[in-house]
Amino acid sequence: MPLDQRSRDLRKVIVKTLQAGRRGHVGASFSLVEILRVLYDDVLRYDAKNPHWFHRDRCILSKGHGCIALYVMLAEKGFFPEAELWKFCKVDGILGGHPEHKVPGVEASTGSLGHGLSLGIGMALNARHEKADYRTFVIVGDGECNEGSVWEAALCAAKHKLSSLTVVVDYNKQQSYSTTSEVLDLEPLADKWRAFGFSTREADGHNVEELRSVLTQVPFDPGKPNAVICHTVKGKGVSYVENNLKWHHKSKITDDEVDGLLRELEVA
Repeated sequence: MPLDQRSRDLRKVIVKTLQAGRRGHVGASFSLVEILRVLYDDVLRYDAKNPHWFHRDRCILSKGHGCIALYVMLAEKGFFPEAELWKFCKVDGILGGHPEHKVPGVEASTGSLGHGLSLGIGMALNARHEKADYRTFVIVGDGECNEGSVWEAALCAAKHKLSSLTVVVDYNKQQSYSTTSEVLDLEPLADKWRAFGFSTREADGHNVEELRSVLTQVPFDPGKPNAVICHTVKGKGVSYVENNLKWHHKSKITDDEVDGLLRELEVA
């Protein structure tokens, strides 16, 4: 579906952040935009001026290589000044190529794939122990779901009936070097999460209204953890980047490449 102005504008800031750092994961950041947009606009409870507020909802970006999208959202919401984006991957900045918990609004250091869900389970169990009402959301990648630790954690979440926990799968069906179906096929993915004890929904991961409708309904079942499988497009928003593995990561992005991305986003 076509992107609205807000989604295009968020991607433009991602591109400018890439330009500042001269590197970064493009496709993974673009596929996340609407997921993060809906979570931070409509779902999560937080206080940007008090990032460690105890009653905040926790949101972990387990697929940490998509961090630029998260940084752009956190800056927009006021967790840190926008100027930090222009120091991405610079020695005088706080924003690295993967999230670190020292960054205001970042709940956990991630990027070594397969760890975020276990961290989220710990947070959800702590909420239960403290009789707190905060919720925990963990965004995982589809390639990340190749990791056995994801499924060990899923079993644990179901065992403890963690209805305050929601797994959001960015299912763009691409990994760093091929499609998920070729590397290690995940299908039937929704049935897998259901078999592991999760109340599961699917959504178009770029349809803001659909995402909002689904994510604002959690918990779906008071006795089960939640899974939302978001069908996305890697590189969404720029035609020649979409599903193009050459844009998984750019280590030396040029000004000409940046200009091309921005031109496409003007008319997307």
